[in-house]
Amino acid sequence: MDTPRKPLDRPPVACPTLADVARHAGASTATVSRVFSAPEKVRPALRERVERAVRDLSYTPHGAARALASQRSYTIGAVIPTLDNAIFATVIQTLQKELAARRHTLLVAASDYDPLREQAQIENLVVRGVDGMMLTGEARDPWIYELLERRGIRFAKTYVHHPNSPHPTIGFDNRRAMGKVVDYLHGLGHRSFAMIAGLTEGNDRAAERIEGVREAMKSKGLQLDAGRLLEVPYSVQEGRAALRRLMAATDRPTAIVCGNDVLALGALLESLSLGLQVPEDISITGFDDLDIAKEIPPGLTTVHAPLAEMGRLTSAYLLEAPDPDIAPPHIDLPAPLRIRGSTGPCKAR
Repeated sequence: MDTPRKPLDRPPVACPTLADVARHAGASTATVSRVFSAPEKVRPALRERVERAVRDLSYTPHGAARALASQRSYTIGAVIPTLDNAIFATVIQTLQKELAARRHTLLVAASDYDPLREQAQIENLVVRGVDGMMLTGEARDPWIYELLERRGIRFAKTYVHHPNSPHPTIGFDNRRAMGKVVDYLHGLGHRSFAMIAGLTEGNDRAAERIEGVREAMKSKGLQLDAGRLLEVPYSVQEGRAALRRLMAATDRPTAIVCGNDVLALGALLESLSLGLQVPEDISITGFDDLDIAKEIPPGLTTVHAPLAEMGRLTSAYLLEAPDPDIAPPHIDLPAPLRIRGSTGPCKAR
C-alpha cells in the first residue's frame, strides 16, 4: 500500500524561464529583459504583450541571476532619521512608487538621529550591494561619502540644498525658507519673536532653520534671545509644553515660529487651551505643510516642503546612468509659504 504523499513531498514544478516568456510574447529575450530593467524604452504595445505573457505564465524574474548578468542588484537604499515623521513617509512612498515602476526594490533604514547608527546602516546597505542610496541631510563623517564613491554607489543628499557641496543635493534651502517666514511676520508688524525648534543634535535641517530665523531677524535689527529659543523633541505634547513656557514669561512674544508642523500644532492647541485667540493674541507658523495643517482651525501658516517632487527627482537621479564628466546636480526646489489663519497683524500692546 502506497504511503499518502504529504503536501511538502510534492515534486518541484519547473518554473518558467525568460525564454518561455519571450516565446509566449513573440519577442526576443533581450526585449523581455528590457521590459524589466527599462520599460520606458520598449514600445507600449510590445511591452503590454510581454507583461501579458508574464501574467499568463506566472513568471517572476530570478533576482540573483538578473544581478549576476547585469552586475547590478536593482536595489536602492534609503536612510532616514525616523519612521514616526510624516514628512519622511511621503518621500519614501514616492520613492517606492517610482522605483517599483522601474522594477527596482527599495530598502529603508531609520537611524533615530544617531550618527553612529546611521553609519552602521549605510555600511549594511553597501554590503547588501545596493546600486544607489538616498541620504537625509548633509552632516555626517566624510568617510561615508568616500566609501560610497569607492564602491561606485550613486547617492543623493535630500531635504537640503547646498550648491557648494561636492556631492549632489536634492531638496530645499531651509535657511531661506525660514527667512521668508520672518519677513512675512515682520511685515505684519511683529517684533517680538520666539521659536520652538526641533532638536538640532544629529539634525542639520533643524539647525539650518534656526539659523534662518536668526539671520532674518538680524537683518531687521532684531535678535532671538536665548530664552526665546526652545529646542524640543518632535511631538505635539512637546509643542504644547514649549508654548506654556513661552507664555509664562512676563514679556510674551507676539509671533512664534516653529521648526515643524507637529510642534506648531501643539503650540496652536495649547494657545487655545490657555484662552489665547489665534491670530489676534499670537501668531504661530510651522514648517512642512502636513495634510492636517490646512484642516485644523484656524488653518496653520506653514512652509510647504516639496516632498513628493523631491522623492520623484531623487529616484530619477539614482536610476540614471552615471556620467563622470558631468558635475553632481544641486536641485533647489521651491518651498513656498502657505498663508492661513494662524497668522495676522500684531496687536499694539
